[in-house]
Amino acid sequence: MKFSSLLALTIAAIGVSAVPVRRDVDPSLVIDFGISPGTNPTGTGDCDGFNGIKIPCSCPPSQGDYLASLNKNVAAGFNVNNPSVPAPFPTGNSQQDRIVRLQTQTTALQNLFGPGKGCPAAATNWNPILADLIAGKNVAVNTIKAAAAPAPAPPAPAAPAPAAPAPAPAGGVDPALVLDFGVSPNVNPTGTGDCDGLNGFPALAPPSRDFFIQSLSANVAAGKQVNNPGIGAAFPTDGSINSQVIRLQTQIASLQNLFGPGKGCPAAATNWNGILAGLIARQ
Repeated sequence: MKFSSLLALTIAAIGVSAVPVRRDVDPSLVIDFGISPGTNPTGTGDCDGFNGIKIPCSCPPSQGDYLASLNKNVAAGFNVNNPSVPAPFPTGNSQQDRIVRLQTQTTALQNLFGPGKGCPAAATNWNPILADLIAGKNVAVNTIKAAAAPAPAPPAPAAPAPAAPAPAPAGGVDPALVLDFGVSPNVNPTGTGDCDGLNGFPALAPPSRDFFIQSLSANVAAGKQVNNPGIGAAFPTDGSINSQVIRLQTQIASLQNLFGPGKGCPAAATNWNGILAGLIARQ
């Protein structure tokens, strides 16, 4: 009897110790706001944000409060205050990983207190940084290396569990929400396998629209890039600017990983980078 009790306790201890612990995001990967709150107050609650755009004087929040919120989102895999918005935070140094991280930072800021209730992107200098990353530029940024944890808030009542997302339609994503490539394959072939895109790209790019939508639909149904599972594949269906940005980012990732991790067609096989930069500027 004593042996069986000891064995049960040992198994239970092993089971508990085997539970993986999700760590907080690395502050050295989180880009600093680049804007200070309370700049040039108007006396009516507005202050200057990026390029003089008026923002609430309370924005941006403290680094500690922001990191605490971002950590919760990343741990949950979605924006806690707006569950339809995913919160991937890859830790690699690739251009794609940096873009995804900054997009998650932006949505965490915009939904800090509830769905669409937070600080605007203009409370930071992130939009031009994101546009440069999308354009393929190697951008040097300041990051939050460490921040004091905010004082613990009184416990809030438990929120109801978010509703499960609607299943993907049987026919896949709605083609009406998928932007056309804007570039045709096999334009001005050089004879060495390259053709004209926005800067020259393989003759096979872009693929047929039907083939691309089929691959995109498989990714969205899986919730990740089937050929590169570390990259999410969110595809919200509403008409907000934020949802348009997320959809187009998923399209680009699907195109770039069409045949395997990093094996696909470059974004230059489309006109999407310019469109995405324009959408980001409107956030």
